[in-house]
Amino acid sequence: MSNADKIDVAYVARLARLYLTDEEQAEFQGQLEQVVEYVRKIGDLDLEGIEPTSHAHLVQNVLRPDETRPGLGHEQVMKNAPADTDGQFKVPRIIE
Repeated sequence: MSNADKIDVAYVARLARLYLTDEEQAEFQGQLEQVVEYVRKIGDLDLEGIEPTSHAHLVQNVLRPDETRPGLGHEQVMKNAPADTDGQFKVPRIIE
């Protein structure tokens, strides 16, 4: 990895307001260099004709289809209200 490609761990840590010891900086520097090298290897692969995917396996929606159904009536909803005023929920005042 050339110096131009090197990630400055101390600088990034300062931006993230992380306080790393010299040993931690050296450890993270090595780990980041390994990650960057791995990404470079992936970039060198011939991926011609391979469609990009977001998942390794086919993902299908397992949720039920959206269907409109009648909701609760106003009277049923207001039965759950601890307090009401003019047919609306009354809530405690939060601004004094």
